[in-house]
Amino acid sequence: MLLKVFPDKVSLGRAAAEQAASAIRRAIEERGRARIIAATGASQFEFLEALTKAPGLGSAGIGWTGIDWTKVEAFHLDEYIGLPATHPASFRKFLTERLVRKTGIVNFNFHWIEGDAPDPAVVVREVGRQLASAPVDIAFVGIGENGHIAFNDPPADFITEDPYIIVNLDEPCRQQQVGEAWFADISEVPRRAISMSPRQILKAKELVVVVPDKRKAQAVKACLEGAISPMAPASILRRHSNATVYLDQDSASLLSPALQSALARESQVLVSS
Repeated sequence: MLLKVFPDKVSLGRAAAEQAASAIRRAIEERGRARIIAATGASQFEFLEALTKAPGLGSAGIGWTGIDWTKVEAFHLDEYIGLPATHPASFRKFLTERLVRKTGIVNFNFHWIEGDAPDPAVVVREVGRQLASAPVDIAFVGIGENGHIAFNDPPADFITEDPYIIVNLDEPCRQQQVGEAWFADISEVPRRAISMSPRQILKAKELVVVVPDKRKAQAVKACLEGAISPMAPASILRRHSNATVYLDQDSASLLSPALQSALARESQVLVSS
């Protein structure tokens, strides 16, 4: 795992977007298309803004990043069960506004998780079948305040090979959604969600992990320096052979003095499992 620290979330987002764009362009050049997984949440704002920034966007859907978005096939990590796509907290709404409309991704190339469908189990099977049909080139991932990846709260299921699973959301996760102002009160936050499984996330060829903000510092320390454990779900990312974690000074602030010293000397540090 490659660890990079930036002065602020804006420079972090742009650097992560440059790596992501390079991976997407490379996949399109090699195979004629790219398959990506997109994360949501407040931590992804600056990253997605940089990735989709497109002055003079043309009909081909190619912006400053040089990506032909019409050749991109996309999935998202998770979605609340029972929440309509029109709700301000819906991840479908988030990605429609912050990714799809800005890039020109063809709508049928985005495999939506229909969290408000009558039978979530059917959704899990169908979107999982679509995801597993071909390799994923790059996944964009965040880390939650409780260390979760996607909606895999601790203790996360590190065993299942199912692409998507139905999960229960713990109170710290639900409280985070209130803290980010997606909901007015924790009573409004759904208790269940559809989430990509940890082992499925690891199947992506490349991971770009975007984690700004002081409120993520404890989770970052636990997941990067603690044991690889279901109690620190994002710690499993250290088992990936091509993962880059982007931090700002705030989210990196609780890392050990030795690791912070190494980061001060070098622009990037390799963290082993």
